[in-house]
Amino acid sequence: MKTALVTGASTGIGAEFARQLAAQKTNLVLVARSEDKLQELAAQLESEQGIQTYVIAQDLTAPQAGATIYQKIEHQGLNIDLLVNNAGFGDYGTFSDRPLEKQMSMIQLNVNVLVELTGLFLPAMKRRGEGAIINISSIAGFQPIPRMSVYAATKAFVLNFTEALWVENKDTGVKILAVCPGPTESEFFKAAEFPASLMDKNNSSMKLTSNTVVVADALKALESKQSNIVTGGFVNQIIVNLPRFLPRDLLLKQIAKIF
Repeated sequence: MKTALVTGASTGIGAEFARQLAAQKTNLVLVARSEDKLQELAAQLESEQGIQTYVIAQDLTAPQAGATIYQKIEHQGLNIDLLVNNAGFGDYGTFSDRPLEKQMSMIQLNVNVLVELTGLFLPAMKRRGEGAIINISSIAGFQPIPRMSVYAATKAFVLNFTEALWVENKDTGVKILAVCPGPTESEFFKAAEFPASLMDKNNSSMKLTSNTVVVADALKALESKQSNIVTGGFVNQIIVNLPRFLPRDLLLKQIAKIF
């Protein structure tokens, strides 16, 4: 039975990855800060699907968090067949007006830990000639977003980094995929401290994609060996392709109006 490591597994897309992978009879290593939520999910999946779960309560914004997780997994004698780098968060507001500490934590979580875990687990996958890595980017990674400058930049990094790894590993037996969702059913807007007026606007004008659809589409794309997938339907396809056709300054001004 294969084993998957999922970060940010306590809620949202991460928890849904855990559910769908468990349904495929994949053992799980579940990582997040909230141990109570992880233990509850782990118990549920073990009971319903008959799999083994391992819970690691870890603050991924801490230095060397990836190495700590890796050492714990090595101690258990586990091989990771699928790594899902899902943990991340955003922040809303003009960069100069937002807490710098929060921006640095965002880079640590959205970028540094993702690269660290990928660097720790990918070599063993290559040696075995099999394995897979899913990195969660966003449609925000296709263009700069004023008032979400750091978040969009981190997701652009994830997209470019992942696509480069996809090419590097095409002949190694390791599958690499960048998943780029639009707005989803999650606590993202609340955690990012969006103003109530903008939240209302988003809720009325942006269709939220269910986590179930995002994960199902991602796992299907992984099997077909795609480099990336944009989930959420036709509207999101338009959003990610607009930068190809509009002058950069015009595009940025239009995005600024939305946010």
